[in-house]
Amino acid sequence: MTEPKESPGAAAGTGTGVVVVGIDGSPPSSRALAAAADEARWRKARLRVVGAWSFPAFAAGAYVPAGAYEDVPAALDAAVAAQVAEVLGPQPDVQVERVTGEGPAASFILDAAKDADLVVVGSRGRGGFAGLLLGSVSSQVVHHAHCPVLVVRT
Repeated sequence: MTEPKESPGAAAGTGTGVVVVGIDGSPPSSRALAAAADEARWRKARLRVVGAWSFPAFAAGAYVPAGAYEDVPAALDAAVAAQVAEVLGPQPDVQVERVTGEGPAASFILDAAKDADLVVVGSRGRGGFAGLLLGSVSSQVVHHAHCPVLVVRT
């Protein structure tokens, strides 16, 4: 009888994978970041930390002054770097790749996870519906990811 083979990136020590985590600065996303780092260490994988921003819904069709959002990309990148440093320390023991940009959070996370072995999200982020067990971004990622998804309970 032959032993079953594990797929690349699925077992500890394979070193071929990518673990993606979506963060938004919230405490639940910090817990997701910590869990994703643990998974990346265990898998000897890279940790891809994703942060996204989009124009507020009220801005659609409204006058937005020129340059109103010029500082947002740099501010988001700085916020993601700060959250990574806060949760993982200034010198993480896992290879970290930061990906930030404009777009709906779920779509941005899913795009960043196209080559991932695992996606990690918090069960809820900054959304306004506190009674929900699963936030809208987490729900979209769970339903549309092309790899396993770990939802970290808040």
